Amino acid sequence: MVTVPPRKPSFWLACLPIVLTFVVLGVQLFYFGNFTPHIPLAIGVAITALIGWLRGYRWPEMEDGIMHVVRLGLQSVGILIIVGMIVGIWIASGTVPYLIKLGLSLISPELFLAASVLICAVVSVSLGTSWGTTGTVGLALMGIGNGFDIPMYWTAGAVVSGAFFGDKMSPLSDTTNLAPAVTGVDLFDHIRNMLPTTVPAMLISLVIYLFAGFSMIGDQAVDFGRIENIISGLDQHFNLSWPLLLPLGVTVLLALKKMPALPTLFAGAMLGLATAMLTQDVGLQQAFNFMFSGYQIDTGVSEIDALLNRGGIQSMTWVITLMLVALAFGGVLERTGCLGVIMEKILTRAKSFGAIQTSAIATSAMTNVIGGDPYLSIALPGRMFAPAYRAKGYSALNLSRAVEEGGTLISPLIPWNAGGAVVITALGLGIAEGQTENLLYIPLAFACWLSPLIGIAYAHLGWFSPKLSPEEAAQYHAEEAMLAKPATAK
Repeated sequence: MVTVPPRKPSFWLACLPIVLTFVVLGVQLFYFGNFTPHIPLAIGVAITALIGWLRGYRWPEMEDGIMHVVRLGLQSVGILIIVGMIVGIWIASGTVPYLIKLGLSLISPELFLAASVLICAVVSVSLGTSWGTTGTVGLALMGIGNGFDIPMYWTAGAVVSGAFFGDKMSPLSDTTNLAPAVTGVDLFDHIRNMLPTTVPAMLISLVIYLFAGFSMIGDQAVDFGRIENIISGLDQHFNLSWPLLLPLGVTVLLALKKMPALPTLFAGAMLGLATAMLTQDVGLQQAFNFMFSGYQIDTGVSEIDALLNRGGIQSMTWVITLMLVALAFGGVLERTGCLGVIMEKILTRAKSFGAIQTSAIATSAMTNVIGGDPYLSIALPGRMFAPAYRAKGYSALNLSRAVEEGGTLISPLIPWNAGGAVVITALGLGIAEGQTENLLYIPLAFACWLSPLIGIAYAHLGWFSPKLSPEEAAQYHAEEAMLAKPATAK
């Protein structure tokens, strides 16, 4: 049998599987109203494989490409498993409830908007979930904002800024784990590299919220009953004191010392287990159940129950399975040459690193707009743009930051995106009922759109843009050698 060498697809043929996958994804999201992109992405793998087969690639080599890319994400799968354990046991230990109590205690009338940002950031960093923070503490803050006569869109903008800042910077967050997984960088290096854009964006946002708060809030009496109800409920069901911060403190310390992510997070989980048993009278079997299935409590206070009933390994299965399917999609696109052709086209137009960084952020944002899913907006550009960065001699840390800024942070600003839908629904903004003025929360979520703009400015100025390290260069050369293997004759 004569072997026909695989042929590169044309640019439009390389784009075809991505376009068709988005069409299927659009049907799932907008026609069926189901925000689960797993099956459309799996169909995308099949479409890409079919196009690859027509161009001379055979399944064993495409499967090899899929498995290679999936293996790159296995460390983050392990991290997500431990993160699920941490969320469940840190709630049971009182660590997360104590952090929530501290945050809620900061509220004062004049500082309300700025305090809302900080409260949501603290809760979101500790829980690793922007959606959970928005739907619980965020909802409570909306009620307080109404008591202050602050327009709903201002409070919503502050809540979104804080919640998604925390999600972006938390090692417990699924998106914060997904970005380094698909780009092949270390989790904690990724978080540190986001500080130069995230911190200025938050500081600018806080200044704006402080000015707005002092301008809008008068000296009228305010009903803090809802917040006090949450605090008293936490006090009744947990023994809360500062030693409960030990698991968090040790985990942060180990991360700052650049210890590997897996043992660092596992140490935090074990400290949480010990703290739960010593301070909250949690039995060992019960602790194991919390780490596997998540924490469960019935306090009679709906805000507390909605906030704390979460975590466990099982809670991470949705994002883990999505990550694996998205990585498979990226792997088959890469092995069939589709990504290479698209990147060649981008490189012919993007002559500078600043143009590449801007393109990566914009592509993530547009994937959010078209696909309606924040995970896809990280996973797909994260695989597509990696070759462009290494060709220019820049670290993939720039790419992981770009897809977080265009993916995680832009997600809540798009009403039909999963993130935007959660914000609008959880905060009761009433868009479907005609209260369209509340869409003003989008420009008022300053931290979410300032951070990408700052990142683009840095890229064009050459600031905080790490170059390719020797370790990354060696890893990339090994990957290129593997991808360059001759096709298997069938």
